[in-house]
Amino acid sequence: METVRFDELDLYPQVLRAIKEMGFEEATPIQSQAIPVVMSGVDVIGQAQTGTGKTASFGIPVLHKVDPNNKKTQVIILSPTRELAIQVSEEIRKLSKYMHGVKILPVYGGQDINRQIKALKGGAQIIIGTPGRVMDHLRRKTIRCEAVNTIVLDEADEMLNMMERKTVSLATIQNVVMDEADEMLNMGFREDIETILEYIPEEGRQTVLFSATMPKPILDITKKYQHDAVTIKVVKKELTVPSIEQYYYDVKPKKKEEVLSRLLDIYSPRLSVVFCNTKKQVDLLVNALLGRGYFAAGLHGDMKQEQRDRVMQGFRTGKTEILVATDVAARGIDVDEVEA
Repeated sequence: METVRFDELDLYPQVLRAIKEMGFEEATPIQSQAIPVVMSGVDVIGQAQTGTGKTASFGIPVLHKVDPNNKKTQVIILSPTRELAIQVSEEIRKLSKYMHGVKILPVYGGQDINRQIKALKGGAQIIIGTPGRVMDHLRRKTIRCEAVNTIVLDEADEMLNMMERKTVSLATIQNVVMDEADEMLNMGFREDIETILEYIPEEGRQTVLFSATMPKPILDITKKYQHDAVTIKVVKKELTVPSIEQYYYDVKPKKKEEVLSRLLDIYSPRLSVVFCNTKKQVDLLVNALLGRGYFAAGLHGDMKQEQRDRVMQGFRTGKTEILVATDVAARGIDVDEVEA
C-alpha cells in the first residue's frame, strides 16, 4: 500500500503544523484510512492492533470537531489506566498545540478531586480520564454532557478489566468511539456498553468502533448500533518487531523463579520487564527477587498513584533494574533501553 502524507489528508493548518513539529510526515496505514472516514461523520469499524497509531486516528478527527469558542465539554476519552490517560492527553495536547482555545484535561483516580473540580470549572473541551473518576465527576455534575458529541473508549479491553460495574446516563452524547472493544466485551461488560449506547440519541450519532479482533459479540454490537458502517481493516502480518529475538522455555511452575534468576545472571539485562497474571504473583516475585539481591519493584492496579509514579521513576533512572508488572498496569508505559 502506498504511503499517505499528512498534508494530503485535508487537515487544519494548525494541526498539520503540530504534526510536522512532532516529526511525522507520513501517516500509518490505520491513520491514513481512518482519519478521512471518521472526519466524514459516517459510522466506522476499525480493526487494528495496539501500537499502530490509533490515538492519532481518533485524536486528529476529534480536534477537527471541537469548537474552540465553546468552553463546554465536547469530547470524553476513557482510558484504562492513569498512565495511559496521561499519555493520550499528552499526545492530543501536542497535536492541538497551535489550536488556540482548545483545552485538554486528564482526570484520574489518585489525584486530588478538588483540584480536578477547580480545573473543570475553567472549562475543558476534551476530557481524558479513567472510568471510575469520570463517573465520579458525572455524578457530581462537575462534568456535564449536554455539549458532548464524541466519546472515545480507548484500550477498552483493559479498561473494563479495571472498571467497577456502573452505568452512567450519557443522554446527550452523539458520537461514540470504542477502542479495543473486543477485549472489553470479553469482560462481560457488554450489557454496560449497550446500556450506555441506549441512552445516546440515534439521531446525528456517529459510532466509531476500534477493535483488534472481530468476535461475535462485537459484530452483534455493530449490527445493532451502527448504520451502514465503513469497515477499515489494517492487521499487521508480523506479530513482533523484526529486531526482537524471542525464546521460550517450558518450565515447571515451582522452577520458574530459579530459571528467571539464572537468565538474569547469564544475560544481565540493563532493564527488564517481567509480566505476571495476578497482583499477588507480582508481590511474591518482587519479594523473591529482592531476597536474591536483585533491584526489583512491582507495578499493579492496587497501588496508589504516588507509589506507581515512584516505581516508574526508579525504573526510568535505572535505580530499579527489573520491573515486575501485571499486563494491565504496564499498559501505556514507554521506557527506552528495556533489553528483556
